[in-house]
Amino acid sequence: METPRLILRLPQADEFDAYADFMADPDSAEFLGGVQPRSTAWRGFAQIVGAWQVRGFSMFSVIEKESGEWIGRVGPWMPEDWPGTEIGWGIVRSRCNRGYATEAATASIDWAFETLGWDDVIHTISPGNIVSQALATKLGSRNRGPGRLPPPFEDLPIEIWGQTREEWQSRE
Repeated sequence: METPRLILRLPQADEFDAYADFMADPDSAEFLGGVQPRSTAWRGFAQIVGAWQVRGFSMFSVIEKESGEWIGRVGPWMPEDWPGTEIGWGIVRSRCNRGYATEAATASIDWAFETLGWDDVIHTISPGNIVSQALATKLGSRNRGPGRLPPPFEDLPIEIWGQTREEWQSRE
């Protein structure tokens, strides 16, 4: 899938180093489970790839067209016992504040509604993650209140942000 500045695709093995660097960065990883050593990052990367096989969807690798570099992962996410059909995002710090997360999340939400047939999308956001709250608002989502993730994350405070397909389609 392509947007004006990005390519969204299934993760590829040669993108793991960039993913591991992303998950090793304290700012990037703060609201994504925290800093991870390479071995733990590998498990997360493989989980994303595996979800494509098991569920037929998962996070996309986000590739910046201009440079060809891996700059994040954005897209559908719904592990076992997840609180809903999520579109999540994470962009490397060096590419933040360029609108890439908005561009990729918009394409991912369109794809989830059109291709996966979802009727609702959520975003699980930490109450302290002001940047993601602003992005969710920009996408047209609203804070639906506190939520709960499955173990082992059940004690992390989260808010569920989201919108229906109808709200998404009537947003402009």
